[in-house]
Amino acid sequence: MQSVQLVLDGRTIEVPTGTTIWEAANRSGIEIPSLCHQPHVTPVGVCRMCVVDVGERVLAASCVRACEAGMQVDTNSAPVRAHRRKLLELLLREHPLPCDREQTTGDCELEALGRTYDVLAEGSSEFAGSIARTHLWSESSRRATDVSSPVIAVDHQACILCDRCVRACDEVQSNEVIGRTGKGFAAQIAFDLDDPMGSSTCVACGECAAACPTGALTDRVVTLPLAPRVQLTPVNSVCPYCGVGCAVTFHTTPAARPPTDAPPQEPPLSAVDPRLDPAPQIVFTEGRESPVNQGRLCVKGRYGWDYASHPQRLTQPLIRREDAYPKGPLSSEVTSSTQPRGRKPGGIVDYDEVLPAFREATWEEALDLVASRLQTIRSEHGSSALAGFGSAKCSNEEAYLFQKLIRAGLGTNNVDHCTRLCHASSVAALMETIGSGAVTNVFADVARSEVALVTGSNTTANHPVAATFIKQAAKRGTKLIVVDVRAHPLTDFADHFVRIRPGTDVAFYNGLMHVLIREGLVDTAFIGERTEGFEALRDMVLEEYAPEQVAPVCGVSVEEIEQVARVIGTAGSMLVFWGMGISQHTTGTDNARCLISLCLMTGNIGRPGTGLHPLRGQNNVQGASDAGLIPMVYPDYQSVTNEAVRDRFSHTWGRPLDDQPGLTVVEIMQAALARRVRGMYILGENPFISDPNLNKVRQALSRLDFLVVQDIFLTETAEFADVILPASSYLEKTGTYTNTDRRVQLGRAVLQTPGEAREDWLILCDLGRRLGVSMDYTTVADVFREFASLTQNYQTLSHENLGDSGKLWPCPDPQAGDGTQILFTQDFPTASGKGAFVSCHYQPAAELPDTEFPFVLNTGRVLEHWHTGSMTRRSTALSQLEPTAFAALHPSDLRALGVESGDRVRISSRRGSIELAARADRTIEPGSVFIPFHFREAAANVLTNDALDPYGKIPEFKFCAVQVMALG
Repeated sequence: MQSVQLVLDGRTIEVPTGTTIWEAANRSGIEIPSLCHQPHVTPVGVCRMCVVDVGERVLAASCVRACEAGMQVDTNSAPVRAHRRKLLELLLREHPLPCDREQTTGDCELEALGRTYDVLAEGSSEFAGSIARTHLWSESSRRATDVSSPVIAVDHQACILCDRCVRACDEVQSNEVIGRTGKGFAAQIAFDLDDPMGSSTCVACGECAAACPTGALTDRVVTLPLAPRVQLTPVNSVCPYCGVGCAVTFHTTPAARPPTDAPPQEPPLSAVDPRLDPAPQIVFTEGRESPVNQGRLCVKGRYGWDYASHPQRLTQPLIRREDAYPKGPLSSEVTSSTQPRGRKPGGIVDYDEVLPAFREATWEEALDLVASRLQTIRSEHGSSALAGFGSAKCSNEEAYLFQKLIRAGLGTNNVDHCTRLCHASSVAALMETIGSGAVTNVFADVARSEVALVTGSNTTANHPVAATFIKQAAKRGTKLIVVDVRAHPLTDFADHFVRIRPGTDVAFYNGLMHVLIREGLVDTAFIGERTEGFEALRDMVLEEYAPEQVAPVCGVSVEEIEQVARVIGTAGSMLVFWGMGISQHTTGTDNARCLISLCLMTGNIGRPGTGLHPLRGQNNVQGASDAGLIPMVYPDYQSVTNEAVRDRFSHTWGRPLDDQPGLTVVEIMQAALARRVRGMYILGENPFISDPNLNKVRQALSRLDFLVVQDIFLTETAEFADVILPASSYLEKTGTYTNTDRRVQLGRAVLQTPGEAREDWLILCDLGRRLGVSMDYTTVADVFREFASLTQNYQTLSHENLGDSGKLWPCPDPQAGDGTQILFTQDFPTASGKGAFVSCHYQPAAELPDTEFPFVLNTGRVLEHWHTGSMTRRSTALSQLEPTAFAALHPSDLRALGVESGDRVRISSRRGSIELAARADRTIEPGSVFIPFHFREAAANVLTNDALDPYGKIPEFKFCAVQVMALG
């Protein structure tokens, strides 16, 4: 790389050609002030605060001026300081003093510079010296404020038009909502076509407020009033929501102590004044630098944390009263309300109606009862009559302890978690073909891809921060192919948006592979050296899946199939992302097999910019699977049928272990319905909302002899419980979490558990000891140490060496490196060391539309909510942004039904009915319906089909036949 030499403040330095003066100064430890420039965005030089003297007629903006050979630069000369001082005087005369940011968090960059350059008095926001104290504006001419957004306040008077918010929105998040409007004094930032922020297309990620140097864009209060950073305690942790695993810093009030001279009879410290609250509380949250998110957050990560302090938190163990049986919803079937008879539809669980069925208990009484009842069922009906649901919201340590308790304490492998409902089919296909269920490359490596294929994933809603990296790559030249049944914001960045008919993925990808093989666009060297079984696949797709044959099936033209195949076949690198639009089908394993074959035949595994990446849904789906919350395998995917493996775990745990694979989530519910499973332990899961065919789930939960639920809220599932154990929220415990990249990160405790609630790992240990399992750990780090010692992929990791950024597994040397980013560069962890092609024939969905049920239902998530809504619907901001259930249909379908957007409709399947508001949505294909599954009052899974993929045992959430009827 070529370089230039220059003199900077009297010191000779050498920098690469193209380096700006601002960058050179920053690297040399010289601070040049700036109001418009930030790292990671394009410099524009609009504020002129960063000017320096380069010996020319005018001062040069250092953020946009490149270094030149022999250049003499003075960054702090008298003319430079005079320029900056005059500029600050002009800006501050139009600036509210103090602005909202300075009043609250104490970090208005403009006012801080005003004090540095003696424009404002030190320690205050008053003008200093002889500078006029009057503003250039009066209250009558004051620019407007905008508080239409629940999470961000806009004060146009405090705006200095630095455009940092514009570039943060455009270049970092790639949402492209903010611009400018007006001229002269009337110039201001604008949202879309000068709409109020709250009614614009803003997704409330908060990146603009984080970038703003003044009080023009500020976070609104979530719980406590904002306070200066110097008065708060920062705690580095990880976001509790999706599988991206963003690094965050929670800023909390310090845990205060009473004054030393306070009299003993002084009343408890008031919770009204955060400075006097004895327990820390979160004031605000921000993203931090990390290989995962590079400081970015979405609306949930930035504003969705107050659920932990919701007044409905469970704080005391509860035991069902003897006179409260039968338990659970009493109606003969679940309808739109999914509520007991007499209860009005709407909202989350009504505590006033449910809690009278329970009485408070001590921990000793509750845990003794749980242990006694579970042991009684085991002695009377055998270990196979017991089962456990763990949680991907819990830490690796808790997942490990839970499966250990079920296997060693209850003697069964009937233990599963929500990966069965999201990516079980993906894991089944990956294990079969390349010998590992892990992602082969991190999502940020899309920056090095020539092509990115995103299929079956509304990434902007489900993994919004990962989507920012994909959007950035597309804007910088990566060719983006999006394959989906509906349009979504990511399709706006696509070179090819392929809208296929629901459930036709196998036909489409077989058609692509036909073109690749026919036109010689496959990597013959990679196929020959690193794969097996290609000939059978080649013969099948060439004979049966020509574009002319598959086009009528998948609804894509022959020309488009050929174009997409040629883009893939001529690219030097391709990274493939997929979501639950691929996996949640009865053909989900076949769908994933096709994507794997597509990468194998084009050699797109094991190199930079290539790989297979099923985007994980919950924050610890990868880690919970790694830790053994799967009925067929122990931690690290070691088979329960392997005698040597089983002996190793039996020796470590000190108990004999079952040698037969257990039941999966849906199979457990079916067994409970048939009375083969009689007792269950559910930790942090809510199957009454998340599982398919809720009428069957209701009947299954009602038929259990005993159910214990461990959770932070009285969930819909907890209504059925015999014992409820109050647990810790994510924010109240320390533990590790493994994100979708395989990055193991340490989540740290931010808050204290309320009331008598306990940390989950301590509850599991207390119960385990009652069941005769050795669980004597001093700290949660000891739990991780035992778990890691039983694995290959985690064995080098510990709480002590993870640091603030975590490590990718496998990590051969945690002291020297970040871990292994790209897997399988030389071979695959299969018996032969080669990847296997698996031929798949197209099969239609298990239930097709007909004249009675003519619409196809697709379920999923919305940006503002997560999973069953037990957390996000108790977050003030998130609930305001998306408060109610809806069914999205194409406007033409609404017209045909005689329905206006906002009218209520009844949607029915062969399994039940729900009532909710219709919403016109042109991204939905005519004949289709989309319903988010977060809302109890219109639970989408009343409708869904519990037919299973035969390999991954995952239900068909993404396809079932429904009818839509207007109400009233």
